[in-house]
Amino acid sequence: MQVKVLTEILRANDAQAEQNRKLLDSRRVFLLNVMASPGAGKTTFLIDVTRRLRERLRIGVIEADVASTVDAEKVAEEGIPVLQINTGGGCHIEARQMADALSRFPLDRVDVLFLENVGNLVCTAGYRLGEHRRIVISSVPEGDDKPYKYPTMFHVVDAVVVSKSDLAPHVRYDFDEFSRAVRSINRDVDIFRLSAVTGEGMEKWCEWLVAQVEATRRCG
Repeated sequence: MQVKVLTEILRANDAQAEQNRKLLDSRRVFLLNVMASPGAGKTTFLIDVTRRLRERLRIGVIEADVASTVDAEKVAEEGIPVLQINTGGGCHIEARQMADALSRFPLDRVDVLFLENVGNLVCTAGYRLGEHRRIVISSVPEGDDKPYKYPTMFHVVDAVVVSKSDLAPHVRYDFDEFSRAVRSINRDVDIFRLSAVTGEGMEKWCEWLVAQVEATRRCG
């Protein structure tokens, strides 16, 4: 019975996710689902990307957290359109929650919409939301073994971002080992090593994002 119930929940979620995608496509808005564990640097990363691309793309952010508006306030200070979702204890958001957020977001003001998902490397991987691409951010201080511990997350994403690369000289971290672990799970995924503090790798990642947006528009 539990398997049946879970299957029905996921089927309903996927159906809503498809409706979300149709809405986004009709408004020509590209949705990127950004997933990571707490403290990986998602907000700092998104703010830096927005600063670099604001002359090329209009960017908005949906913040999903268990509680508080701390990250949304940081984003708002940059003049970025932002909407907060609080799950009240939930470890992820579902497609119906995304649908509600999209109905309240000024989609006519953005070309790219970032979802900063709840800090979690397990639950968030299992729920489609209507996004065009999914990425996971794994910070250097978390260690190079994260792909082995959370294989599903690294299997479902389109790109992997290694954040806080400027801290590598100060901790035990092997980027090559991390990359091998990722490739053993998701052979063709793009991997980026970057730092929003020093700027290392940021331009390359921004170009990847722009290319994904353009490819989606051509297909649409």
